[in-house]
Amino acid sequence: MIDVTPLEDLGHADHGWLDARHHFSFANYYDPDRMGFGPLRVWNDDVIKPGKGFPMHPHADMEIITYLRKGEISHEDNLGNKGVTVAGDVQVMSAGTGIVHSEYNRGEVDTELFQIWIETDRAGHEPRWDAKKFPDAGRGAVLEPLASGRKGHDDALMIHQDAALFGATLEVGDSVTHTLEPGRRAYVVAVGGAITINGTDAPARAGVAVSDETDIVIVAKEPGEVVLLDLP
Repeated sequence: MIDVTPLEDLGHADHGWLDARHHFSFANYYDPDRMGFGPLRVWNDDVIKPGKGFPMHPHADMEIITYLRKGEISHEDNLGNKGVTVAGDVQVMSAGTGIVHSEYNRGEVDTELFQIWIETDRAGHEPRWDAKKFPDAGRGAVLEPLASGRKGHDDALMIHQDAALFGATLEVGDSVTHTLEPGRRAYVVAVGGAITINGTDAPARAGVAVSDETDIVIVAKEPGEVVLLDLP
């Protein structure tokens, strides 16, 4: 089954400094039919104005992945971690027993990102933060593991869950195929440019929930990137 939710049908909150689209219930957006997808609890499509961001606030027992589409984000936390993640790169924060952090756009242009929250496999992990560059130059039409808790993804950022986030850069007509193991599901979002998934149209930044499928064939109708989250 392939369920497509266009960008305009997602939850929406415009705070001036932050324009957010919520794929699932979050903050003041509540839809009892959209409470998550397996262990995927949050997928926010955020646009943050220059000089603005999220001040220090706490999290616990959640794997939080940030995928940068445009601009940059500056991270700081109570563990002493500091870093700047730029477009095309990924950061992971395992909140574990508790972490307090801030995320700010200290650049000169709007920052565009996906903020992805995945429930942890168990409570009590040691909190941590990490980031990694994933240059798309020369990558071609290949789904590259970006963050993963699955075996065989040694080059990906580690998360505490049996899930894996992949990214691919596609030109018009390019295709990639991802095979789901029995009982698993996937959530797919085209970063920019329309795609088809097993023949079903999906516009840019739509949320696509895939279940009860074996092979997921993604074809680019326009150039852009696509991210796929493989979930139990």
